[in-house]
Amino acid sequence: MSSSFENLVGEALDSLPESIAQRLDNVEVVVEDEPPEELLSDLPEGDALLGYYHGIPLTERGFYDGALPDKISIYRGPITRTYGSADATREGVRRTVIHELAHHFGIDDDRLDELGWS
Repeated sequence: MSSSFENLVGEALDSLPESIAQRLDNVEVVVEDEPPEELLSDLPEGDALLGYYHGIPLTERGFYDGALPDKISIYRGPITRTYGSADATREGVRRTVIHELAHHFGIDDDRLDELGWS
């Protein structure tokens, strides 16, 4: 049974332009309650990890046939604590999904900062 949070992730994915959605054939997007501790150790004090891209960006791939899917984790706990209200959480999920998908397409955090998507 899917939760309302998982539905928000689905809405975010469904809102993607078709040209982008078509390029996500080997990407798995999952909802996890909390990020693993090993990812939190490098975060500055007070920062929350809302999502994480596990994979090789399209811009860095050579021969990639038959590889396991890349994975994007969206973290329910940090997002709901950060955004609070239902509307803000919906927007936070959408921003997080787009941010992590950008990493799949080879856009790094510095460029995302410049674009206002950090």
